[in-house]
Amino acid sequence: MQIRIQTFTVNKRFPLTISRGTTAQTTNVWVEIESDGIVGWGEASPFSIGEQRQTTESILAALQSVAPALEKFSPFDRQEIEQFSIASQIPSAARAALDVALHDWLGKKAGLPLWKMWGLNRDRIVPTSVTIGINTPEAAVGRVRDWVNYIDAKVLKVKLGSPEGIESDRAMFAAVRSEAPSAKISVDANGGWSLSDAVKMCEWLAEHGVVYVEQPLPPGQEESLLPLKQKSPLPIFVDESCFTSRDIPNLVDRVDGINIKLMKSGGLSEAIRTIHTARSHHLQVMFGCYSDSSLANTALSHLSPLADHLDLDSHLNLLDDPFTGAIIENGRLLPNDLPGLGINRF
Repeated sequence: MQIRIQTFTVNKRFPLTISRGTTAQTTNVWVEIESDGIVGWGEASPFSIGEQRQTTESILAALQSVAPALEKFSPFDRQEIEQFSIASQIPSAARAALDVALHDWLGKKAGLPLWKMWGLNRDRIVPTSVTIGINTPEAAVGRVRDWVNYIDAKVLKVKLGSPEGIESDRAMFAAVRSEAPSAKISVDANGGWSLSDAVKMCEWLAEHGVVYVEQPLPPGQEESLLPLKQKSPLPIFVDESCFTSRDIPNLVDRVDGINIKLMKSGGLSEAIRTIHTARSHHLQVMFGCYSDSSLANTALSHLSPLADHLDLDSHLNLLDDPFTGAIIENGRLLPNDLPGLGINRF
């Protein structure tokens, strides 16, 4: 099989601020795998969690380093390719791009969309949330209005964990809730709270109709999740504290759910394992994204019938998304009927 790799840059319509900083632009990596006249597409986007920094440069270099050795394989050799990629220690986002491209190729070879190959039911897909980044109360209200006007959003994810403290978080959240009194809202602190502040915020947010709180404590402080869960009236989900299925056994007594992202997990193959591992431990499942285009978010949308909560909105905030795929219908991100991922490029 032949492998082609190139970068593309995407710009956010509205810069996104979380507890770790602000992002306005990213350069992602587009992978094409060709065999038997069929081309599968995959995407890698950079992200940073603590000391885990997967930059565009490191992802690109890793893919370029393994591409010659991968050409001996067939796209049907997905298990061997995954094991080779892990042994080569390439970043998880690079593995995700390869794995998604292989799945896209397989679906095109079979002439079926992935959701049909997996026997899934699109009617079970829940609406995706849209994200309100850390900002002033006035700017946060403006962002809610933007989303409502754009896709009539009814599910919101509010980023908290402001460096200015929990009083700033409360003021911003109160403004959002006032603007969207009937919306389903979750909160993501991106590890921006201490244990004591997390306890206070979970109690306060429960009074304001929040559904769950995501990553209240910094990664590396998983031991403190246990006393938090014991005190919190809200379900606790983790994102930065859970990359793959192997992380779940150490979390089952202190969280209620996990956030699966393609770039963390290393692709659809590991995402499926993570879903089943979480379910076997009676945990809820949500899907999330980084600065992913329609390509990566459409890939994960094919598994969305298996998720309780969805946060696949990054492509909706792009000015220059080069791809089209899954469509928004009544707030739900639905994969189409085209073979493979069902992706086209402008």
